[in-house]
Amino acid sequence: MANIGPTEWIIILVIALIIFGPAKLPQLGRAAGETLREFKNSTKGIMEDAKEEVKTEKEK
Repeated sequence: MANIGPTEWIIILVIALIIFGPAKLPQLGRAAGETLREFKNSTKGIMEDAKEEVKTEKEK
């Protein structure tokens, strides 16, 4: 994502607006945000579980 500049973002947003229409864009954005939030929480939980597992193995 670091290689995407402002011009590319504008083009992507215009294409999304044309394809989905103005009424669906907020719903799509909300759904994408929720998906990313769930993914972040899941990976955080996995990392915490892995840290706990390593900690218990070190205690043995």
